[in-house]
Amino acid sequence: MSDTFNTASMTAASEKFMSFGQQTVEAFVKSGQIWAAGMQDIGKQMATSAHAQMDQAMGTLRQMATVKSVKEAIDLQTALARGTVEHAVSEGGKLTDASIKLAEQAMQPITARLTAGTEAFRPATV
Repeated sequence: MSDTFNTASMTAASEKFMSFGQQTVEAFVKSGQIWAAGMQDIGKQMATSAHAQMDQAMGTLRQMATVKSVKEAIDLQTALARGTVEHAVSEGGKLTDASIKLAEQAMQPITARLTAGTEAFRPATV
């Protein structure tokens, strides 16, 4: 009788481990999908930012062609430099925030599996 109980309980435990393993793999796949989609979005955001910076620089170059004094050229160059730094700081903050949010979202399925594993395989209390 105890052999049947042991075999049945071992089979149940094996099935539980297999199911947990499968769900864990699925969580890692989901995490990877979230990460890939998020990195694609961040890449688009970076490309848009770079394009905007290039447009600003080209506009300044066009204006440089029409300046009538050295002071006017220096003012244009100073405005471009200031705008570039401000844009870089602003975009850097946005990209940092997006990266942190993405990391949190990508880790959520894995964190959920860790929690589920802790609950599922916690020793029974007497």
